[in-house]
Amino acid sequence: MLNAYLFENFKEVREITENWITIYNEERPHSALGRISPSDYGAKAENNTLGMSA
Repeated sequence: MLNAYLFENFKEVREITENWITIYNEERPHSALGRISPSDYGAKAENNTLGMSA
C-alpha cells in the first residue's frame, strides 16, 4: 500500500511504483488469462500453445 508509506524523495517513489507496475502488469496471475501472468501468456501465444487455432 503506497499510501501508507513515507518516501524519502521522488526517486524512491519512482523506483517503488515502477517495480509495482511491472509486477502488477507482467508477473501477477490474471483471471482473464486463465490465472497465468501476461508474460507467460505472451510466451505461450508465441509458441501457439494456448489451444487456439491459427
